[in-house]
Amino acid sequence: MTSRETVAKNFVARYGAHGLERLLDALARGESGQALAAEFDVSRERVRQWKNTFGQALTLYQVHPDVLRVLADEVGVER
Repeated sequence: MTSRETVAKNFVARYGAHGLERLLDALARGESGQALAAEFDVSRERVRQWKNTFGQALTLYQVHPDVLRVLADEVGVER
């Protein structure tokens, strides 16, 4: 069993499967660590540790289609 699995099982033992689902959904929606810490009665640091253990945050920069059209008009290339 990996340490990640161990932490997840310990979380479920304390907060239940629904608690883990709640935490994962909240993290995916970007809810604040402070609010989650209050909800689960832990520190913000613990929430940060869970966040890093249970998944990873991805940042995506997507250029708006309007800007791509302007660029295509200027350079005569479709993107």
